Amino acid sequence: MKKISVLFFSFFFLLAFSQVDTAQVVVPNRKNSVDALSKPYVILISADGFRYDYLKKYNAQNLLRFAESGVTAKAMIPSFPTITFPNHWSLITGLYPSHHGLIDNFFYDYKKEKFYAMSRKENAEDGTWYGGTPLWSLAEKNGTLSASMMWVGSASNAGGMRPSYYYHYHEKFSPAEKVEKVLDWLKLPENVRPHFISLYFPEVDGGGHHFGPDAKETADAVQLIDEAVKNLVEKVNQLGLKNVNFIFVADHGMIKVNTENPLEIPQMLRDKTRFDYYNAQTLVRVVVKDPTEVKAAYRDLKKNKTDDYKVYLDKRFPRKLKFSARDDRFNRIGQILLVPEPSKIFLEKGKKTSAGKHGYNPYKVPEMKAVFVAFGPAFKENKKIGEFQNVNVYPVITDILGLKISEPIDGKQKVAKEILK
Repeated sequence: MKKISVLFFSFFFLLAFSQVDTAQVVVPNRKNSVDALSKPYVILISADGFRYDYLKKYNAQNLLRFAESGVTAKAMIPSFPTITFPNHWSLITGLYPSHHGLIDNFFYDYKKEKFYAMSRKENAEDGTWYGGTPLWSLAEKNGTLSASMMWVGSASNAGGMRPSYYYHYHEKFSPAEKVEKVLDWLKLPENVRPHFISLYFPEVDGGGHHFGPDAKETADAVQLIDEAVKNLVEKVNQLGLKNVNFIFVADHGMIKVNTENPLEIPQMLRDKTRFDYYNAQTLVRVVVKDPTEVKAAYRDLKKNKTDDYKVYLDKRFPRKLKFSARDDRFNRIGQILLVPEPSKIFLEKGKKTSAGKHGYNPYKVPEMKAVFVAFGPAFKENKKIGEFQNVNVYPVITDILGLKISEPIDGKQKVAKEILK
């Protein structure tokens, strides 16, 4: 297969940190409890941007084979907005973005009076930005060691405890190198061996963004990850560990967008004395500085809009998406939202975009849906299920590891009951 080194750089994480630290971080003096020693293992793998239909579209033979031996979903429905940081944090906390606070890759918190940007290490590793209890923190609090290979938020102290083993985010490791480092964790003595491991691959997302979801480069990236997962499973099996379970997911899908005729931000929003707006290109969030002007601004935006996008008040945003005023626990969303019709995007003059994007409503744009494959002794065999929301992955993992959920989550037990033995 042709080497596609460009795909080792995801669209969202290009040059994320100026100082690249590739060393593993090990939290000292942690050991598995006596109870944890006999627990199963769970390896949660995210291939960023791996659309639900890529398995068959690009003939990912190994993942298809694993799916036949275990559980596969028609699709997994990402949380809104269907973008990277919010959905990785939803997967790992069982909460919708509006409930855990990571409502975008970039946003402003008016209470903190600070910006959050996923590309800033001081933000990404500051747990005060993140609500909820991530799975590694829950496991550690229950005496079960965990490890993370660059999952969103895993280098932060969110939830009160970092994984016992983790890396600061960088893109120096190839998929094959990441596999070897996971194997190194599983070769540790049992008293310090992690039973929950989260592993992140950015390559498919990179291909989809740079070249589009139908490009050869994206197909090559799917094959690259398919091979990496095969090698991981084969080498883990050679270790002779009992009850190792694998869950393969993605944060969202991908769609080719219209870059030739982008939408313009409405002129009235450029009045910085009245408005702040935050443009994710597939969603524009508007903060009206004077709350008494919200309804008037909404009416003006509705009156002057085109058919290429919709305008919503936060109070009237589709309830199914869990992104309305009633859901906004951290007051970060804004009072007015502009939602382009797929595959339109809002693009400001001088700003860059990409061939493929995500962020749209997953219930109306099937290309936003993600993959779900799970296999191992804990899972039923040759089981096919329908679509489900990604917040339901959390209770699947807590059930396998015997972890008591410590605070309310949005995920439900229904999927776990359907797919676990």
